[in-house]
Order: sequence, then C-alpha cells, then structure tokens
Amino acid sequence: MTKIVILAGGYGTRLSEYTKKIPKPMVKIKNKPILVHIMKHYANFGFKDFYIALGYKGNVIKNYFKKNKFSWNIKLVDTGINTMTGGRIKKLKKYLGNESFFATYGDGISDINLNKLLKFHKRNKKLVTLTAVRPPARFGAIKLSGNKVKFFKEKDKIDEGWINGGFFVMETSFIKYIKNSQTFLEKEPLETVGRMGELMAYKHKGFWQCMDTKRDKDYLDKVLKKF
Repeated sequence: MTKIVILAGGYGTRLSEYTKKIPKPMVKIKNKPILVHIMKHYANFGFKDFYIALGYKGNVIKNYFKKNKFSWNIKLVDTGINTMTGGRIKKLKKYLGNESFFATYGDGISDINLNKLLKFHKRNKKLVTLTAVRPPARFGAIKLSGNKVKFFKEKDKIDEGWINGGFFVMETSFIKYIKNSQTFLEKEPLETVGRMGELMAYKHKGFWQCMDTKRDKDYLDKVLKKF
C-alpha cells in the first residue's frame, strides 16, 4: 500500500488568529480539521496508510486521534518543534521502506486525481513528482497614465504562472538529498533533483487551495461542500 506523509508541524504564523492555541492542520473547515479533509481525500482513492510529521503543538493532533477513531492506519511521529519541511521527511525515512510514497502539506486541499498522479510518477521514473497548480487569482490588473486608468482587467487564473501545490510522489532514494533537520524541502533538495532532471511536474487544472490566511480559511468554508 502506498504510504502518505503529511507535514503537520509548522507554526502557521500567518494564521495566528487560530494557531496560538492549535496547530494549523487542526484549524477546522466545515467542522472538521483541514488535516482530516486531506486524509479523507487520500482515503477516497484507497490510500489509507498515513505518517503524520508532528512539531508545533503536536499533542493537539495526538489527542484528536485518540478521541476520534478512523479506519485508517495512522502513525503520528514527533519530528521536532523547529525541524524544517525536508528534515521532517528525513526523520520519517525508517517508516517508508523502498516504495514510492506520497507527501503533502497539512494545509492544502485539492480535487486532484491521486491515482493519475501516482501513475504519472511511475511512468516517468524520476525521483520526485510535484503537483503544479495555478494560484487562485487575487487581484485585478490595471495600468495608469497619471491618475487615469488606461487599462483594467479582472485577473484570471490563466494570467498566473504555475506554482508548487504540494501533493508530491517521491522515491525514498530522494531522501539522501535532504541534508539534515534544518533543510527546507523546497530549497536544496528539490533544486538539486531539478538540476539533475529528476523532478517532474504533474499539472493540475482543477480545484486547489492552500490555507495561509483567515481569508483562505473563510473561502474554504464557503466552497468545501463535497466534504
């Protein structure tokens, strides 16, 4: 069974209205922690073997899963308060065996087809596949001449470039490129395998939304009806 790593240990400082008391993955959307929505998405595709990397206020997550039982395999692993994203994956290496595994952040929701993502990764036979998404449009574009608006256009997603949306598939041999607990996944490790030609992008044009701010949380509360 393909394992899933969820990075759930960050401080969530941009969502401090909530994260002073609870870790960001426990912020509720539609009365359930965003972490559970992410896990349900994987489980809906038959992937139910979870390894959750804990850090900041990890006991809140532990207590939640003590009180709420799921028919999934859930391993909660303390990976350190100040460990960076790459370091958290490195600390989980002993649980991951030699198979391809999923990895994602504990604050992003998508309707990505996980079976297609896994097949894409295996077909290309590279060390890492990330999911490329277009960020939600936030601002309209204007051009000014003095104080006159010469051009106005409501911004559309197609105006934006592709960004890393998480929802990775990785080979365990990639972990050797993560130096230590202070290594950011998004810096040296991914940059290195990118230069090696071992990093693929699976383009996802459907729904994707991260929860960085209260505005993002409020938006997810509005649109997340399917869960």
